[in-house]
Order: sequence, then C-alpha cells, then structure tokens
Amino acid sequence: MKIFIVGSTGRVATKLIKQLALEDYEIFAGARSPEKVLKDPHVTPLKLDLHDDLETLSKIVKGVDVIYFVAGSRGRDLLQTDAFGAVKVMLAAKSNHINRFIMLSSAFSLEPEQWKNKGMENLLDYNIAKFFADNYLVNQSNLDYTILQAAALIDEEGSHKISINENSGVKNTIQNVAETLAAIIKFENTNQKIIKMSDGETPIDKALKQV
Repeated sequence: MKIFIVGSTGRVATKLIKQLALEDYEIFAGARSPEKVLKDPHVTPLKLDLHDDLETLSKIVKGVDVIYFVAGSRGRDLLQTDAFGAVKVMLAAKSNHINRFIMLSSAFSLEPEQWKNKGMENLLDYNIAKFFADNYLVNQSNLDYTILQAAALIDEEGSHKISINENSGVKNTIQNVAETLAAIIKFENTNQKIIKMSDGETPIDKALKQV
C-alpha cells in the first residue's frame, strides 16, 4: 500500500512514519522542509507547501492509496494550513482518484458548544479552523474519510492502549495517537467515522474494532 503523509515533520507525523515503516508501507512524506523528514528506506520525502495552488498540490499528492493529513501550524497559519490547506489536499485527492483520507483533528472540532469549557480557551481559533476543514471533509468532499479527534497531546511513553468516543478522556500520548492513526487503515469499519480518542485501557486494535 502506498501512503501520502501531509505535514511529515511534526511530532505526531514523525512517530506515524516510524510506525508505518515498521509495517512495510511505501510512504511519501510531504513537508515544507523535506530534508527534516525521518530517514528510512520506506520513506520518500517530497517538497509540499500548503500555500501552493491546487494544480501544484495535485501534481505532488498522487499515485497513492491513502492520504493522512497531520499538518498543523500550531496557531501560526491557521487559515492557509489547518483550514484551507486541508481542503486543497482533499480536492487534490479527489482529482487524483484517491478516496481514502484520514484527518488528525482536535477532540471537539465539530462541537462548538464545548469550546468555552475550562482549559480550551487558547484553542478557540484552532478549533474554528478544524471545524471548517472537518465539515468540508464530512459533508462536501465525497471521500472515504476517518477523522481522529485527539485529546490534548503529551510527550510521554505510549501505553498502546486507548479509550474512544464516549469513554475518551482529556490526554493522549503522541505515540498512542500515531499508533492509532497507523492502525486505522486496517479497519474498514473506520470509514465514514469520526473517532474521539484519548489514552485508556483498551488495546488499540481492539478499540478500533468496536468503532
């Protein structure tokens, strides 16, 4: 299977690439700074700038079976990266007949009523950007999507166990998020699903089987 990863130098992306490479997938890693992409025989780094126009992106994001969108600007470029950048990649996928699209998002991206909760004040603009990108993916893209809504990321050793949806909590190790993203493509029942996740007590594969 050939996989394209958008935003390949981030914390989640780097661990995702490691996990996918262990499983012998062929990975095309798109990044603004491709020289920073993890070095691995399974990985082909590609120059990808989400500020580019759709025609340019469509020439780069092609010839694969699955696209992961894990790019994020950390609040510095929300409109062109997190919102419209994501939409342009969806359009590029569609033009190249790539139907499987996996989006990393935030825990309450599609629930604006939750954005005023304690601890979420600083995420307002990010959640707004993800709200529009995720809504486009679900309602307008016609892609076989999975949206993984991750709780707050922490950089600790992963437990390989998660909780999903109504059982999800407030924190995620980056490793658990990366492993969950990598596992999603093995489960057809995750198509057309929005999955909220956090660290938990259920092995990742077992949790995804229950989606």
